[in-house]
Amino acid sequence: MGAPMVPHPLSDLTVAEINRARDLVLQLHPGSVIDFRSIYLLEPPKADVVPFLELEHAGKLTASTPRPARLAQVRYDIIGGTKAAEYHESVIDIPASKRVKHDVIGTEHHASLTIFEFQKVVECVEKSELFKERFKTVKLPPGFELVIEPWPYGGPDQEDGDTRFFQALCFGRDTRSGNPDSNFYAYPLPFIPIMDARKNEIVRIDEPATGGGNDALDAKTHALGVLDHCKTSEYVPELIPGGVRKDVKPLTVLQPEGPSFAISDSNLIEWQKWRFRVTFNPREGAVLHDIRYDGRNVLYRLSMSDMTVPYADPRNPFHRKQAFDFGDGGLGNCTNNLTLGCDCLGVIKYFDGVLTKADGSAEVSKQVICLHEQDDGIGWKHTNWRTGRAVVTRRRELVVQFIITLANYEYVFAFKFDQSAGIMVEARATGIVSVVNIDEGKTAPWGNVVSPGALAQNHQHIFCLRIDPSVDGHANTLVQEDSVPVPMNKATNPNGNRYEVQSKAIQTSAGIDLNPFSNRVFKVQNFSKRNPVSGKPVGYKITTPPTQLLLADPDSIQAQRALFTKHHMWVTKHQDDELYAGGRYTLQSRRENGGVYDAAARGDNVDNEDIVVWSVFGLTHNPRVEDWPVMPVEKLQVHITPSDFFTGNPSIDVPSNADIGSKLTNGSCCKSDTASGDKPKL
Repeated sequence: MGAPMVPHPLSDLTVAEINRARDLVLQLHPGSVIDFRSIYLLEPPKADVVPFLELEHAGKLTASTPRPARLAQVRYDIIGGTKAAEYHESVIDIPASKRVKHDVIGTEHHASLTIFEFQKVVECVEKSELFKERFKTVKLPPGFELVIEPWPYGGPDQEDGDTRFFQALCFGRDTRSGNPDSNFYAYPLPFIPIMDARKNEIVRIDEPATGGGNDALDAKTHALGVLDHCKTSEYVPELIPGGVRKDVKPLTVLQPEGPSFAISDSNLIEWQKWRFRVTFNPREGAVLHDIRYDGRNVLYRLSMSDMTVPYADPRNPFHRKQAFDFGDGGLGNCTNNLTLGCDCLGVIKYFDGVLTKADGSAEVSKQVICLHEQDDGIGWKHTNWRTGRAVVTRRRELVVQFIITLANYEYVFAFKFDQSAGIMVEARATGIVSVVNIDEGKTAPWGNVVSPGALAQNHQHIFCLRIDPSVDGHANTLVQEDSVPVPMNKATNPNGNRYEVQSKAIQTSAGIDLNPFSNRVFKVQNFSKRNPVSGKPVGYKITTPPTQLLLADPDSIQAQRALFTKHHMWVTKHQDDELYAGGRYTLQSRRENGGVYDAAARGDNVDNEDIVVWSVFGLTHNPRVEDWPVMPVEKLQVHITPSDFFTGNPSIDVPSNADIGSKLTNGSCCKSDTASGDKPKL
């Protein structure tokens, strides 16, 4: 038998590699009790990968070609009797079977939470005498049971010190239907048990006010029958009053000759003229690498970097209510196992992920990423009015998608490639809005009553997309482009209709804001390559929606721990493993540390350099009744499109074939007024 094939440098660690890294860490800490948090690929230094990729694309790889080291980043706790657990981070060179880096992280930083810790929260609440005593102050309706939902603690108060806390939200669930999926969020209880993770016990019970906008912020107003005024709100089909619609006929996606994409080498995707690799990790979910179009470099790496969800209810303890859904727990641990025909349609390719159990062993998580094609309407069209001939193409997209569920909320993330060499990154928010109990008949200015007794608090969802460009090479410049009016002038603008496009190259790492009134856009350009038609540098345009930034006071902990939300766009100089806009340690942070704000503050030269662009966008969500019980999706999109990269429309060669599956209606949906002789009306 020959030697085993070495995995590609831009491919996930295998189960065997993860288990080898685990075994080596255990050997390095003999006699210790170790709880593993995560083990996954530490991507090799870019300086090592780029030459390898150039050889790969030139067809010059050989068995003797040097390969970047396969590195595993291992995060774990060492448990030692009465001593508090120590959090460790190690880097393991797997082929060499040695540790090449090791850090013991101080208590000022908190490791991302694990599902095992959330399970402990539930156990601690259930056995807590303090909670049992406090719970006697309310009476659940007949047939109801307590539901405990763990949450990150949020931004700690000063008096909290460095203690690792978790909180639990409490709800009542109506068991009378016998359906385990009955919606308990409709019955919020005003108790928030706080667990000290190092003691594994509930140390206090926060009791938020249930009053309205005219009550004191600390008013304790709830009555014994605190849920009596709440109302059942179901979303599973079998519990919806009246059932689901009966007039929806099947809509099927058929691809009789199979998909147009091809998969090889486990994670290499080729579609039309696109070529890229996809990996999965517990912090970012799906990550795309080495993105090329028709053999030309476009992006080195593309990923969702971070997000934060701050809430606007000023009452204690809701001032702390702020989730970092990527950094707090690692969104990969909350990724859905996608379902054929529901989450993705057509001919689907699924990719599995590998997560880590508490004992450090690798565990395959099935179908965490789906790949499929979809139609997106007309791609381009023109009709020659003289001859009557119309040429039209359909816009087809290749979609790489993953979905996460974080307690009440769902996020759908999709990377969409089109045939015109564009990439669109889409974030969709859905799920159930976070609600708290409010007294009967009251309202509050920091939220909206979406169901009797359920106040949905105002909040924001602010995302950051990390774009590592390589536009025809790795020496790029971010250019700000504004379209501005030109004053009337007899010589240059006699009729006042002219406007001009002003371009400014960003020289130093910085955060910059959008300005829709000047149509401000940003382009990543390669000044060493000129378009032979326009004479301009080849480039790609990044169109970020000019959405509202973080609203909390700049001096608040909410704002300080999410400094990446200060600007719509950031540009920094590339550094290896600088991936997270909100910093590596977001759980219970008081200030963003090591995130994009700090990276920009270095003041690096970013003109004609290896740069990284960070696109910040968000949704200010002031809930409406229509968001209940499950909100329809809200969509946000970032577009990455060629700008003078080509010498013409790159999709001009897309076939204009008609869809052979399309047909005229059989007439059953049309009504004809035969008495008047009118044509059928749709």
